[in-house]
Amino acid sequence: MSQARQQTRRWRAAALICALICALIGALLAAALLWQDEPDQNQTQTRSEAPADAQTVQQGAYLARAGNCMACHTPAGAPAYSGGRGIETPFGAVYAGNLTPDPDTGIGRWSADDFWRALREGRSRDGRLLYPAFPYANYSVIRREDSDALYAYLRSLTPVHQPNREHDLRWPFNTQVALALWRALYFKPGELKAQADATEQRGAYLVQGLGHCAACHSARNALGASNPFDLAGGLIPMQNWYAPSLNSREEAGVMHWPLADIVALLKTGVSARGSAQGPMAEVVLHSTQHLSDADLQAIGVFLQRLPEQPSPASAKPAASRAGALIYEQQCAQCHGPQGQGLAGVYPALAGNRAVSMAQSVNLVQMVLHGGYPPATAGNPRPFGMPPYIVDLSDQEIADLLSHLRSSWGHAAGAVSAVDVQRSRAQPGR
Repeated sequence: MSQARQQTRRWRAAALICALICALIGALLAAALLWQDEPDQNQTQTRSEAPADAQTVQQGAYLARAGNCMACHTPAGAPAYSGGRGIETPFGAVYAGNLTPDPDTGIGRWSADDFWRALREGRSRDGRLLYPAFPYANYSVIRREDSDALYAYLRSLTPVHQPNREHDLRWPFNTQVALALWRALYFKPGELKAQADATEQRGAYLVQGLGHCAACHSARNALGASNPFDLAGGLIPMQNWYAPSLNSREEAGVMHWPLADIVALLKTGVSARGSAQGPMAEVVLHSTQHLSDADLQAIGVFLQRLPEQPSPASAKPAASRAGALIYEQQCAQCHGPQGQGLAGVYPALAGNRAVSMAQSVNLVQMVLHGGYPPATAGNPRPFGMPPYIVDLSDQEIADLLSHLRSSWGHAAGAVSAVDVQRSRAQPGR
């Protein structure tokens, strides 16, 4: 029996070794498959291309706004699109590249084909695989003429000599082999589904392609992969905000909203039915407020027609007498004794789905750090809420939010002091 057990152990060890070897071979094969069309890295001369006409450049500038490209590719205080802004991920920091036409540190030596390849396939000009913090899964649906317009706009910028920063990722996530294997598992160039009419199709193109909304509004697995066309909501990695589901009326679905209210929210950051806060306020500020009314209406039509999905049930509510007293002392003056708010100034809390949806992390963030809609052309002086990070303890904030989530017809789960402490320790941005 002893020899049999030893033999069994040998077979198991051999099987494990074979499995590891097969996994390694699979990774190498995936890398070889993805690198097989790598361009000649010795092509370093500047490409000679005819300058684009002014209309194409203007269209490219508009598309760059629609894609909110500047938000990632411009650090605070730096020239536009000069790169170097860090994007924190669970695997380390990724630094956005220099998109100005500098020949040595930017895209000055790139051709329109190179740029299209980066959007469509997630490859740099030298064949390197790009990290999916650059949302090429969404950008792969961008039309070639729009890619060329974006390229023309970026080539029209003033060159900035700003070397790109090395990514600061942990091993093995910092290797091209690991990235090739990840892409073999999770990435393929996408295609948009046909929609009912041209308006809805345009909205799908902006939401699922250029706008890459699913980069925030979808859940990610342990390796950071998500469905690039799913809009069912998810926690935004490293930011400690929840991007609510766009296909659930209990969260951020707008299938029951008038189209005018959707347009107002995207154009000004506020509407009769809600306001943009947190990361979404940045999207409105830098991107959607600059879009045409026709495109905003197309986005609204697409969002209205999303198939509606139920939201997960919240935990059992728990009323808080202590929270009711804190609300009376700190909040009722603006939001009203019954949470009714003041139209156009202070949002109502009663019946507010941001208060009652299952995820409470956004509420915690707003009480800790304040709530501020974006300052837009249509709403240049928005009313905001001050932060209470110093004034209230973790337990007091938990009591307050538990009171809100169990009052005025709400039946959402209680918030714990641990929930608040977690957000206080990792504030996000």
